[in-house]
Amino acid sequence: RLHSHDVRYGSGSGQQSVTGVSAADDGNSYWRVRGRTAAVCQRGTPVRCGQAIRLTHLGTGRNLHSHRFTSPLSGNQEVSAFGEAGEGDYLDDWTVVCSGTYWAREDEVRFQHTSTDVFLSVTGEQYGRPIHGQKEVHGMAASSQNNYWKVMEGIFMQPSEAFQMEQHHAEL
Repeated sequence: RLHSHDVRYGSGSGQQSVTGVSAADDGNSYWRVRGRTAAVCQRGTPVRCGQAIRLTHLGTGRNLHSHRFTSPLSGNQEVSAFGEAGEGDYLDDWTVVCSGTYWAREDEVRFQHTSTDVFLSVTGEQYGRPIHGQKEVHGMAASSQNNYWKVMEGIFMQPSEAFQMEQHHAEL
């Protein structure tokens, strides 16, 4: 699970760390899907495959972020949480890579950083103190089995009425 809390990296950017955990009952693994930086995204609007989004950490209000700092354990690209109250910068934007037209709740997806093209990934590298046992989340240049993600739980909005009509009456 994609996880974060207000623990800063001791190297690189010094921004809020983003890790991977397996615990299913951790409130620090909840993220809000939002429109890309400076874009308005109405609640309930389906996310298109290929659309840029932001993921905002519910606990701290910081956005999933990446930049050309080296990740602390694997030497890949650092992924951090950045900004305040959901506001950050263009390095918070991620493209949803999926098959089909829309990101479906039950489907695995990839997130590709819009500015540096790396894929959001988690491999086997684990941290020691103060986040013992948590896995490093980082950006990898190549797509692989390490960068598939799936929604496990959360609050899901019903699609808008216009979207439902589009799905059933596309033959106009």
